[in-house]
Amino acid sequence: MAFGDSTRYQSKTAMTEINVVPLVDVMLVLLIIFMITAPLLTHSVKVDLPKASSTLNQTQPEHIEFAIHADGSFYWGGEPVTLDQLPARFAEAVKQSDKTELHIRADRDTHYELVTKVMSIAATAGLARIGFVTDPTENQP
Repeated sequence: MAFGDSTRYQSKTAMTEINVVPLVDVMLVLLIIFMITAPLLTHSVKVDLPKASSTLNQTQPEHIEFAIHADGSFYWGGEPVTLDQLPARFAEAVKQSDKTELHIRADRDTHYELVTKVMSIAATAGLARIGFVTDPTENQP
């Protein structure tokens, strides 16, 4: 038996037609997929997203650094204060400038009740800008 014998294939002619049936099957499947997914892409929810900038937020010098420790002690700019002194001090700060901001630093284990009391007293005194100071470098448990 000879491996290079080409006499076997001399009588058969080469197939010159392309079989398009598998090609048509694939195209129909793709058409159905696109017909199903195309309407899903046109329905979107309109959301007014906030604009962000990469500039640093410079705090104004008119702000109050207020700290609440886990044991319930309060500090106004590093100075210890009591809960009873807060309404008068907040009212005095608002009289000096109506743009005064309150920056609250609370320990992780501080009771939420203490934070809400301070926020309520500040809002009653007229402070409209209240924010929380966090440590972004701290690892979360």
